[in-house]
Amino acid sequence: MPTARLSVWLAGRIDFEDYLRVAERLSFEVAEPDGCGPTLLLCEHADVITLGRLASRRDVELTDDELQRMGIRLRFVGRGGGAVPHTSGQLAVYLFARLTDLGLGEHDVAAYVDRFETGLAAAAAAMKCPARRVPGIPGVFGNSGLLAAVGISVRRGVVSHGGFVNVATATEVCRRVRTTPQGGMGSVEAERRRRAAPTEARSVIVQEMAAAFNAEVVSLQSGIPGGSTAARPPSPHPARRHVG
Repeated sequence: MPTARLSVWLAGRIDFEDYLRVAERLSFEVAEPDGCGPTLLLCEHADVITLGRLASRRDVELTDDELQRMGIRLRFVGRGGGAVPHTSGQLAVYLFARLTDLGLGEHDVAAYVDRFETGLAAAAAAMKCPARRVPGIPGVFGNSGLLAAVGISVRRGVVSHGGFVNVATATEVCRRVRTTPQGGMGSVEAERRRRAAPTEARSVIVQEMAAAFNAEVVSLQSGIPGGSTAARPPSPHPARRHVG
């Protein structure tokens, strides 16, 4: 029997600054005892490179002039993980939940990360893409590089942020961003050498993420949760742990 009830939102492209406001609101809502349950949000970002807690400006080989000419912003963010380039053809996979609502212990972050990466690896395999995990390095790898970067945040037993799956991304910029000690990101499309459709990837990711957390999808909707990017009051629980 499923141990969790999962609401899924399939959004289109969201500006990263707007996403951060949505993330703050969702983190607040899932933290409340009578708030919403585990929520999975799939969306796309473009023209931004985010730098997590393990990243520095040195991980981006592009100069400031090159970034400006290409219209790409740099943004430091409060999640784990390294530097991640975001462009068309990449799916962001965000999960907001209390760990206990996922059938885990309040402090069982390692098990959460294991299940999250298991779901992404299974999704890649379902798309006929060889995928592997490397001990000690967050994410899912293929022969072309990192297929899915992972960086989460944990605040008082509430997880937020998630992973980024390169489905059909051009790899030129990705090659110049050092996302892991092993280098930059590849893509599912480059891995299997034929077209990979984001619509196919969304369906498979939802299915495999639900399976990884033994969850039942109780709601599947298009758009942004709440229908607005307006921010709610910040969480009253400031203690935060970054993983990835």
